[in-house]
Amino acid sequence: MTVFVLGPEGTFSHELALRLKVEDIRLSSTIHRIFEAVGKGEGDGIVPIENSEAGGVGATLDGLIRQPVFITAEMYMPIDHHLAAYVPPDQVKKLYVHPQTHEQCSEEIERWGIPVVHTNSNAESALNLRNDRTSGAIVSSFAVTFYSLPVIQAHVQNNLDNVTRFVRISKKPQREERAEKCSIIIDPSGDRTGLLHDLLAVFAVKKINWTRIESRPSKRGIGTYVFFLDYAASSGYADAITYLKTMTTIKELGCYTKIEVPE
Repeated sequence: MTVFVLGPEGTFSHELALRLKVEDIRLSSTIHRIFEAVGKGEGDGIVPIENSEAGGVGATLDGLIRQPVFITAEMYMPIDHHLAAYVPPDQVKKLYVHPQTHEQCSEEIERWGIPVVHTNSNAESALNLRNDRTSGAIVSSFAVTFYSLPVIQAHVQNNLDNVTRFVRISKKPQREERAEKCSIIIDPSGDRTGLLHDLLAVFAVKKINWTRIESRPSKRGIGTYVFFLDYAASSGYADAITYLKTMTTIKELGCYTKIEVPE
């Protein structure tokens, strides 16, 4: 199976694919391009969807809205960040950091006061550091090893229990009788008092447990949103979705299981 992940080599997504022993890994320059490839049926994709410190990954949420894909599995991976540089800390002139990594390491970055240059991935940060040895980069343990980088400060994330949730996306939904979780996008077709309450109350009636709810701009103008909802796969969820569809637009992203990530 071909699986698209965010490149270049050395990203967390690349590391995850290697841990899962994916045989045909294709590196993409952006998450957007991963969704395009999966939407065309060229293979599956592995993308980060949320982080315990920084929250939802906008590019992934937007891809789930726009592309005809489904979530077919989820994986959780501990995330560790290190400051790498070829010079002492007081000589670092700028810092290469991915935006999500910036949020996850914001406390130390603020304390250092070093100008930040955002990159498309942690691996790109590592590559920039190799070409600009008066700079620094915040990178993963995997990237440190992969690119043989010198670490001058380890574990710089705000929270030592930092975890990122990844999902596998596919052109077709997973037919999984043992599914543990389901995901949908709710796109309210109007705006009235109590609308969101009415939309979500059905889950309480059916005794279905939410595991996550998050809003995202609909791109149709200020103040209009879509809602991402994850819930436990349990009896009655099909009836709940059928009822919701009588009130608003629902995009079903699929029901799926959790894949354990080998060390």
